[in-house]
Amino acid sequence: MDTTIISSVPLFAGLSGEDQDKLAELMSEQTLKRGESLFHEGDAGDHLYVIVSGKIKLGHTSDDGRENLIAILGPREIIGELSLFDLGKRSTTATAVAVTNLLSLSHKDLMEFIDSHPEMAKHMLRQLAQRLRRTNEQMADLVFADVPGRVAKALLDLASRFGQRTEDGIYVAHDLTQEEIAHLVGASRETVNKSLADFVSRGWIRLEGRAVTLIEVARLEKRAS
Repeated sequence: MDTTIISSVPLFAGLSGEDQDKLAELMSEQTLKRGESLFHEGDAGDHLYVIVSGKIKLGHTSDDGRENLIAILGPREIIGELSLFDLGKRSTTATAVAVTNLLSLSHKDLMEFIDSHPEMAKHMLRQLAQRLRRTNEQMADLVFADVPGRVAKALLDLASRFGQRTEDGIYVAHDLTQEEIAHLVGASRETVNKSLADFVSRGWIRLEGRAVTLIEVARLEKRAS
């Protein structure tokens, strides 16, 4: 097991190297193919997961079958942290959008580890607060921002976490279909496609399959504000 990822996870970064190694010994490895689910909404939640590589989408399905994407998570991010405080049912479905490698840690093992490393609880609360802040921002965007603004903001967010600088701009291999992008911003696929086509025609972005290059970042930032 490659344990170097442990030191780069904000939740575990405050631990000593020795304690990080001890924590890694409690973890097990897991690999998901694209489209494979880690868990489903309503499942019992008793594990925390750390993404080593790849991407996971967290989604919620309404009673009428419509899907809403809550977040796209990537390397060094955590999934299932709510299960550490509440062993209730999962509130979302977690599905790989690319081949994804994870480390899993049981609720029991982590609780015992926190008992001997109480400072981890503070880091964990900070992670939960950041996730809640992001969710609140998404809810505000759904109310106050138009679809092109939401699309621009989603592209910028994906670029900040998954982007790579190139001569042309910021290349983002997001691994999402346009339908998944539509679910992420809470709009119809047709409306999102129209927004993306408009950005392309203005020279702000270039679409490349399940990837995009952001060419005029300042323009997108202004459109997202």
